[in-house]
Amino acid sequence: MTSSRQGVAYALAAFMLWGLSPIYFKLMTRLPALELLAHRTFWAALLLAAAIVFLGRWRVVFAIISTRRLFATLFVSALLLGVNWWIFIWAIKASFILQVSLGYYINPMVNVLLGVVFLGERLRRLQWVAVGLAAMGVVAMVAGVGVFPWVSLCLAVSFGTYGLLRKIIPVDALSGVFVESAILAPVSLVFLSFLAFNGNGHLASGDVAFDALIVASGAVTAIPLLCFVAGARRLRLASLGFIQYLAPTCHFILAVFVYGESFTIQHFVSFALIWTALGLYTFDTLRRERRATP
Repeated sequence: MTSSRQGVAYALAAFMLWGLSPIYFKLMTRLPALELLAHRTFWAALLLAAAIVFLGRWRVVFAIISTRRLFATLFVSALLLGVNWWIFIWAIKASFILQVSLGYYINPMVNVLLGVVFLGERLRRLQWVAVGLAAMGVVAMVAGVGVFPWVSLCLAVSFGTYGLLRKIIPVDALSGVFVESAILAPVSLVFLSFLAFNGNGHLASGDVAFDALIVASGAVTAIPLLCFVAGARRLRLASLGFIQYLAPTCHFILAVFVYGESFTIQHFVSFALIWTALGLYTFDTLRRERRATP
């Protein structure tokens, strides 16, 4: 399988799992968002550590940690990841799945702009039109619904920047994600220990099934992230953005048809502008690829 095909397969797996993840987080409503964030970080770190040991990748990890530039970049990407995770969890629990959906629909446009600014990628006229329409969609949300979509914008910018950082550093998916999780895990462990000491923790509370769901947060976190990073390293940011439509589409369907969030005409106008932007961008990308194919 070629590198690009592997990238597509990894990206599809990542965004499908992320698209369906609100189902898991809705099951965890009794946990405060910060506690759930700490659990998913800690258990993901343990799971990834086991994978590192099994595959004998400790030398690679030590090389990353001992290289100042790589470790500093992963430190920043870990902070971005932590912020993104917390906002995502809070938004799902607060029934803002539509804003989550909007954020990840905007994210491909953020990827495009980051590629232009930092990687020297060039946009054609129709692609600039698509970016403009996406911006109009955000403005329409503010003007029509009367709510500034801070959840959407924070998710889009934090994850777009995370993807950019992981694309430009020469670190494999497993080792990089493990180092990121290991950076966040000590703080998570201290916080969870504090909760347990004060009797406010939810793990080992007598509900075995719920305890299993808490521990499963490690797999829910690590598996799609590994797939994403593996895909990001094999695909252009523009191609990654195209596949990324899968996750917000799943979020949108869950929000409106499963969890019954309100979808008004004002929401429709905002989403329609962004869907049109994505359609134009996709059309332009496919047209260019067709012309490039002999």
